[in-house]
Amino acid sequence: MSKTITLRIEDPIYDIFKKAAEGERRTISNFVENAAIQYLTNEFYTSDEEMDEILSDKQLISSLKKGLKEAAQGKYKVVR
Repeated sequence: MSKTITLRIEDPIYDIFKKAAEGERRTISNFVENAAIQYLTNEFYTSDEEMDEILSDKQLISSLKKGLKEAAQGKYKVVR
């Protein structure tokens, strides 16, 4: 089910969205939705290839496990 959100942006930013949406023959709403999905997918998800590379790095995995163990034991310092 679709949800409606309200987004307040300055006129120059609106103009950028409008021109970009027109360039792709989309509505501004559809353009913003697709741009947000693309951003989130690229920034917050890892490709299978990248995950394979991470998991094959034994030194990295060892270091991460050590860090998790130390954090669970309270061996960390909060830097402000």
